[in-house]
Amino acid sequence: MKGQKSLELAARNGATFFGTGAGVLAMMQRAGVVPNVSMDLSTLKSILVTGSPLPDATWDWVYESVSQTVRLGSDSGGTDVTSAFIGTNPYQPVYKGELMGPYLGVDAQSWDPEGRRVYDQVGELVITRPMPSMPVFFWDDPDGSRYRAAYFDMFPGVWRQGDWVTQLSEGPFVVHGRSDATINRGGIRMGSADLTHVVDQVDGVAASMVIGAELADGDYYMPLFVVPQPGTRLTPELEDRIVRAIREKISPRYVPDEIIEAPAVPRTRTGKLLEIPVKKLFQGADPSSVNRATAEDADVLDWYAEAARKYTSGA
Repeated sequence: MKGQKSLELAARNGATFFGTGAGVLAMMQRAGVVPNVSMDLSTLKSILVTGSPLPDATWDWVYESVSQTVRLGSDSGGTDVTSAFIGTNPYQPVYKGELMGPYLGVDAQSWDPEGRRVYDQVGELVITRPMPSMPVFFWDDPDGSRYRAAYFDMFPGVWRQGDWVTQLSEGPFVVHGRSDATINRGGIRMGSADLTHVVDQVDGVAASMVIGAELADGDYYMPLFVVPQPGTRLTPELEDRIVRAIREKISPRYVPDEIIEAPAVPRTRTGKLLEIPVKKLFQGADPSSVNRATAEDADVLDWYAEAARKYTSGA
């Protein structure tokens, strides 16, 4: 397992700092890996995770199975700014599921759809003042229309990162997932990661991804893609356990329209779920418009393109 080998390398070299993706740690946690039994990780002082929100169960696993004294931190940033917006620092205490605050020079806030700053409720992550590393234009975009649509479509003049966050009144942030990948059932919005974190803890599930596709006829389609544990299949019994977990730990409102067995979940090379491209495919986008170069495994993305084609064609 990739994550386990990385920790073995850290142990062998007496590393003090370990950086990794949230998906890597979650994969080890679900597989029942207990690194501190077989490895000497006593030199490890800090673990920094990024790529996606770190599930609460994985936070607990790090302190139980990796190190009781390590400083675990989660960061949220973007490849487009080659930096982070909010994250950890060595001067504040660690609380499960929380990012301590904005980095130096970053005016990160949470806004509601009307552009008002909000606390203790889900909002859009916005950066209200320029950062030196922000791009100022795109290649082959002479009039700047694609650039403005990417970052400034919702709040003119204010950078919208495309993440759902809650800024707590004390200052820290909780990241819920991509706002463009938000699940919206009956006007009640929820980050897709909030649902998959629950599904991924169900016995028999290796990984999952959910999308909410707004269709041309005004309908809404919410499929849940599930990767079963190796050597198993998506049985009716496993489906029942998944539905029960969603009903009990989230809400019956978020039971998916369909549970689909998938060979894998599509990820970028940095470990982020490719929810938005898959959502667009199910909304009828041309597969050629999806950038396969960013995918960790383009064949997996092709599987979703074919699944979307069958759905949209009614096959």
